[in-house]
Amino acid sequence: MIKVAVESKNKKHIDQIKIVGHADYDDYGKDIVCSSVSSIVTTTVNGIYEINREYLQVEEIKDGMILTILKEDTICDKLIKNMLNLLSELSENYPENIMVK
Repeated sequence: MIKVAVESKNKKHIDQIKIVGHADYDDYGKDIVCSSVSSIVTTTVNGIYEINREYLQVEEIKDGMILTILKEDTICDKLIKNMLNLLSELSENYPENIMVK
């Protein structure tokens, strides 16, 4: 299962997002849940880097990544919230493969 953990000191600003695990929906290369998560996160990070490269730090860890929000930016904050909404929708359709908390 892919686990998405959102850390926030207050409800207005997200501080960190940790994404770890494997969906195990299908074999490697055929897993639509994994590829969906990868596409959502990669598109969001690339979009943020085009707007404000200093907004976000991406750290690759074993079986995942940690996104640390370094500063507030209205547009980038909206992109992060959109990413989390998309991942939440995915978890509603595939509750055995991805969990957002």
